[in-house]
Amino acid sequence: EGGEKQQRKETATARAVREIRREALDRLRSGEDYVEAGGDNSDVGAEGRLVIHREVDMKSSVMQSNQGDIGGGALIVSGSNNTTAFSGPNSTTTTEQQQQQKGQPIRSGGILVKRDDDSNTTIPTPKWHAPWKLSTVLSSHLGWVRSIAFDPHNTMFATGGNDRVIKIFDLAKACVASQDALKITLTGHISPVRGLAFSERHPYLFSAGEDKLVKCWDLETNQVIRHYHGHLSGVFALKLHPTLDLLVTGGRDAVARVWDMRTKHQVHCLTGHDNTVGALLTKGTDPQIVTGSYDSTIKLWDLAAGKCMTTLTHHKKSVRALAMPSYENTFISGAADSLKKWVGSDGRFVKSFTGHKGVINAMAVNDDGVLLSGADDGSMNFWDYNTGHCFQQSMTVAQPGSLDAENGIFAAEFDLTGTRLITCEADKTIKIWKEDEHASELTHPIDMKNWRKKCIAEAKKRY
Repeated sequence: EGGEKQQRKETATARAVREIRREALDRLRSGEDYVEAGGDNSDVGAEGRLVIHREVDMKSSVMQSNQGDIGGGALIVSGSNNTTAFSGPNSTTTTEQQQQQKGQPIRSGGILVKRDDDSNTTIPTPKWHAPWKLSTVLSSHLGWVRSIAFDPHNTMFATGGNDRVIKIFDLAKACVASQDALKITLTGHISPVRGLAFSERHPYLFSAGEDKLVKCWDLETNQVIRHYHGHLSGVFALKLHPTLDLLVTGGRDAVARVWDMRTKHQVHCLTGHDNTVGALLTKGTDPQIVTGSYDSTIKLWDLAAGKCMTTLTHHKKSVRALAMPSYENTFISGAADSLKKWVGSDGRFVKSFTGHKGVINAMAVNDDGVLLSGADDGSMNFWDYNTGHCFQQSMTVAQPGSLDAENGIFAAEFDLTGTRLITCEADKTIKIWKEDEHASELTHPIDMKNWRKKCIAEAKKRY
């Protein structure tokens, strides 16, 4: 009797599977490119949910349709952790079993895609992030605002621009647009200020400009106390080493220079780029310096030897921005073609973030895994740094009195708490952004359908 009940149960399950399969294929024939079916069928459970995508051409796919001509290959997998692929009305083969047979690790969560090259790609589930909205606009500079830096105590920030001055603001007062938010204006550069950095050895501020000058300011006296001479042209980027008393600058002379900030002596001149060094990263572990150049390459440097460890040539356009999170050893680069994520230790390619059409001038990432990319056309994309999911696209608006074309973003940075974002823009303004506190996963859900389609389409791409 028990055997008969089990047989009837298996027959009902097989019948339910056939119905799900028939329903999905009918919908595919009717013109749909992406079909999900059977997720709520109690007879087959979560393992019976089918996902079909027309766009993937599968010669060795998990399942090829043999019921009529539906055009192209049809990939059918399940979305549960125990991923099941149906190869016929009455037979199932779990990809866990397939992977165990091949000696591959089992990947759970998300959707497992099997490609022609016999590799497996898991579609990750993005983390939900609240959208960001404009909070405050500061109009203080008389030219394009090109650089920004926060002080180590998160109480103030400095900006530099084409008006050749450096302005220091009180962060708390700036967030509420207080009239006395501006603390002081520093003059001394004779060309646009392109790089700024506060030292943890308070109270020092470093600045770099297109006048070939690198300056160290004492913020107690508001005077320049050191100059660093050596660049043969404009200086476009400046970073401080996180653990050593070293200053790194990069410029139009196609080199990055490492300075001892106390003695003003040049420690290394890092040569090898063929064009402007426009972006820099410094970190406490090798490679301790990363440079991005307008020659479309990225170089990882051995600081002790002063030599290049690796050159990354994946980008086809100028690399103008680099960003690195504090919680993992990876970094991301931005150019006009895409954003690319890399392993920080050896420069191994991880993933491309596609979809931002524009020349990426600025990037910033906070500890919550929110990545911002800002472009010269005023477009802003917010990404989940871990998966590459773009959860918000917006455009900054030029302020009254500016040309419509003056909406480019030149620099951006999160404050140390990660809750406030400041962008420096071509309309001479400084904009402060914050998360929408009224947003929730119900009001702003993740578009999983388009995310899956994008992941499947990109699965066959090399870079």
